[in-house]
Amino acid sequence: MSTITIDGRSFPGARSVSIINGRVTIDGVPQDGTLSGVVEIRVEGVLGELKTDASVSCGQVTGSVSAGGSVRCEGVGGGVNAGGSVNCGDVRGMVVAGGSVRRA
Repeated sequence: MSTITIDGRSFPGARSVSIINGRVTIDGVPQDGTLSGVVEIRVEGVLGELKTDASVSCGQVTGSVSAGGSVRCEGVGGGVNAGGSVNCGDVRGMVVAGGSVRRA
């Protein structure tokens, strides 16, 4: 179980996050409002899946990470698909990047 905090709003027990065009979806449920500018996302615990059209920095993800920008993460149980560079720990799936790939 994890708690995801997005710009001060907490979502306890959330497993997946999608932020596309400023719209936040948590575990498949669209959330009220939109985001703009630099968005702070904090994850306490392990996240199941993360999708965003921006760059992302995260801890451990058990599923996949998909980002329109760069990805920096500790470890990913699935694959990583990034429009920019990828800097990460262990990735069990494929890594597809528009830029460089660096594994720790």
